[in-house]
Amino acid sequence: MTLLSSSKDLKSLCQRLGKAEFVTVDTEFMRESTYYPQLCLIQVAGPDEAACVDPQAEGLDLSPFYDLLLNPAVIKVFHAARQDLEIFFGKMGRLPEPMFDTQIAAMVCGFGDSVGYDTLVNKLTGAVIDKTSRFTDWSRRPLTEKQVDYALADVTHLRDVYAKLRATLSESGRAHWLSEEMAVLNNPAIYKVDPAEAWKRLKPRTTKPRFLAVLAAVAEWREKEAQERDLPRGRILRDEALEEIAAHPPATLEDLARIRGVSKNWAEGKLGQSLLKAVAKGVALPLEDAPKPPPKPQIGHYSAALVELLKVLLRHVADEAKVAPRLIANTTDLEMIAAGGEKADTPALVGWRHALFGEQALALRQGKLALAAKKGRVKLIPVEE
Repeated sequence: MTLLSSSKDLKSLCQRLGKAEFVTVDTEFMRESTYYPQLCLIQVAGPDEAACVDPQAEGLDLSPFYDLLLNPAVIKVFHAARQDLEIFFGKMGRLPEPMFDTQIAAMVCGFGDSVGYDTLVNKLTGAVIDKTSRFTDWSRRPLTEKQVDYALADVTHLRDVYAKLRATLSESGRAHWLSEEMAVLNNPAIYKVDPAEAWKRLKPRTTKPRFLAVLAAVAEWREKEAQERDLPRGRILRDEALEEIAAHPPATLEDLARIRGVSKNWAEGKLGQSLLKAVAKGVALPLEDAPKPPPKPQIGHYSAALVELLKVLLRHVADEAKVAPRLIANTTDLEMIAAGGEKADTPALVGWRHALFGEQALALRQGKLALAAKKGRVKLIPVEE
């Protein structure tokens, strides 16, 4: 059982892995009862060795591992990295670099939308992942040999997946596609939680300024309380209660206790009074300073039939390129192209998407490209002017 719990062993491992071309990385964490994810286990592998690291071990110094994550000479390989990166950004204040996400790479290589790790391993290597420890409690100690073996498989199989996807990207000339998609994960802004922006996570029932002003104030209050107490947001107050408070702002503890989802004991407890202050802040905010809902895309007028034609073109292009259609464009993108043509502000007209689909979509809209059916397949026909 390869489970490291001493600073000396971890430092030695990281020194060896620091000479590798790449390392594969995964984590096991729990967050059912906390605001911040509780890091329970780190799995890391180089080309020739793999180990689990116990971050809960007393006195363990994780700085050599964080240095490895920041080593620019070593590629860090993840699968579906978003949650792992949230953890490491919280610990280091920086993101690992450089990175390779096999889930994103798999989408670029034609394995469909958000392909799961088990499925990808099976398709690329033929291996079958043992799922029996998937829902284990990783916070409990001691860990069993079975748990450690299961966790190690997440990074050992990932080595083969990475090698095959990297080769496919090179052969297909799509490496730059992956670079464009990875730019989203490499943006630190998506891992920073600003309590003042917490209301944007909700789905407001209305966009009236006073409602949004109170909603933003109480959502900010809840976010700060959850962070300070390290509790899930819903353990402080549920989303439904926040919206009810925004719709009917309470002025007293008695008013607060009448809100659906807020008990009398809760209202009269430690949090009730501070919540009322947040409500009062939202009520007093000048309407011109109230939060503004995110602007909806200005699509303009378009033919529904043209959008349907663009959908057919999108499906045809995606099938030919063996790429998931959703990775190229969604319905809103197609509507914007139908309405605005080359002026449409959509990712479908930028970068590799433009070269693969956007140019043909514009040609279809301009009457320079026609669609036909032949022998059960869609055929693209250039139209002579």
